[in-house]
Amino acid sequence: MIKKFTFLFLFYCLCSCTTETPATPAAPVDKNAIIDSTITAFQKTLLEQQIDSVFKKYNFNGSIAVFKDSLQLYRKDQGFSDFQKKVKIDSNTVFAIGSVSKQFTASLILLQMEQGKLNVTDKASKFLKNFQTKEYENITIHQLLNHTSGLNTFGGKLMFRSGSDFFYSNDGFNALGQIVETVSGKTFDENALELFKKAGMKNSSTGSVFEGKDFASAYLGNTTKFAAVPNMPKRLAGKDIGTPAGGILSTIQDLHIWNNALYGGKILKPETLKQFLSKSAERHHAILGKMGYGYGIMMNIGKPESYFHSGYIKGSPSLNIYYPQTKTSVIILSNIADEEKGKSSTFRPHVEVKKITDHLENTLLQLKTKH
Repeated sequence: MIKKFTFLFLFYCLCSCTTETPATPAAPVDKNAIIDSTITAFQKTLLEQQIDSVFKKYNFNGSIAVFKDSLQLYRKDQGFSDFQKKVKIDSNTVFAIGSVSKQFTASLILLQMEQGKLNVTDKASKFLKNFQTKEYENITIHQLLNHTSGLNTFGGKLMFRSGSDFFYSNDGFNALGQIVETVSGKTFDENALELFKKAGMKNSSTGSVFEGKDFASAYLGNTTKFAAVPNMPKRLAGKDIGTPAGGILSTIQDLHIWNNALYGGKILKPETLKQFLSKSAERHHAILGKMGYGYGIMMNIGKPESYFHSGYIKGSPSLNIYYPQTKTSVIILSNIADEEKGKSSTFRPHVEVKKITDHLENTLLQLKTKH
């Protein structure tokens, strides 16, 4: 499909950029503008065909959107935010984003660093009493940020010597949230709301303080046989999950605003953003495969260059992707999961969309180098 469109695209460019000599002087043709508009049309058509097929194939209940900087290339909302009341998902629907929350927690830590209140090389035990044990005393903030601390569940034995390997730890990120609270003198919720405001996100919150009306209830099962996850979204702040690890709520539009603000340098200073995005560990993801890991963010190894994170809390699978070379955001949010079929089944739509957009990104970059 992509090869077919590439041929059509090149043919169209050739036709568009070839003009007969006019009898009278005409305004100069901006070939780059023609090519750019053709690329955009090419992207829109391809995304519509391929992502629509993902919706159909999986009867996907949720929202998927693709933005190129401020331009919306694709958007589709399908299904219900409330299955019992048959409330349809729309542009205002607020979803639980699970571990996509981790990049916000990492950003809050780095903002405290920019204020001189901590350094990523500091030991967590400097700020938290429960790290002042022989087992945990040498764990650094850096190691908590990139999951190399060896911590699994807090209070348990370390999986390995701190800094020597990778093990994904929600408790590690909840500890980072506690550090933010300690050095800022404010609750994590207060810090998060301030960050949303700084980014320009008007419809995001945390599970414990959310008071809006557009929350997508989470469900287990499928669209014909389902059960609501109880006590949502308040349960996100509980011990099993924890707000810094996975308790943020957001919308498609707000995550698009966040991506543009974060990667556009409006949240962190350039050198801090570079630190946030630097590959400092490797993760072997059970569903998405081998990847690099920075501070609460994952990245492709190889092409195309992209930063992303998946999220999952009961009934709410999500994926947020950003391609820096084209400033493109791909956001996938949902509120139902069939856990009996396993997470790999739950994330099949997300994986397929990422393959589509990765392939498209590579194709577009190849086309741009030819022109």
